[in-house]
Amino acid sequence: MATTVKKESSKKGTPGMEVLTNEQKSVQVVKKYMLWSLGAGLIPVPLLDIATVTGVQMKMISEISKVYGVDFKENRAKNIISALFTSVSANTFAYGTVGSAIKSIPLVGTLVGSVTMPFFSGAFAYALGTVFINHFENGGTFLDFDPDKVKTHFGEMFRKGKKVATDLTDKVTTDS
Repeated sequence: MATTVKKESSKKGTPGMEVLTNEQKSVQVVKKYMLWSLGAGLIPVPLLDIATVTGVQMKMISEISKVYGVDFKENRAKNIISALFTSVSANTFAYGTVGSAIKSIPLVGTLVGSVTMPFFSGAFAYALGTVFINHFENGGTFLDFDPDKVKTHFGEMFRKGKKVATDLTDKVTTDS
């Protein structure tokens, strides 16, 4: 996913105006919602954090679909998120769900869960957004999205998303 901006003239004929491709606009959406997902992962209440993260990621998918002019299908998006969530390895799955559940242990649980859950949420948002961008870039819609066909790619993007989430968090803390 390239994030460079192409210089093109606009349809109104303004030379040198920056025009972002759909992919570039969508990458910006993913970065924004990665931050929101990281924040939602900090919610100290078990299961409420997962529900909030899911809502944030639904909004991300909705915005990406708007960029591509694809009709957003909420129920289909929920099913896709669930299928992709369960497709991650048991170890990775445990990382996220245990990160949420461990928050119920007074003091220590909140601290440990607040470290693991945000990065899981950010990495998941990255992988989810990347998979949808690739699908829409290839002319796909919600109706022809097959989670089974993207599981391997999703897993690769999830692993990459952990690094991206760490880098993004570092950038945000450095800029503050």
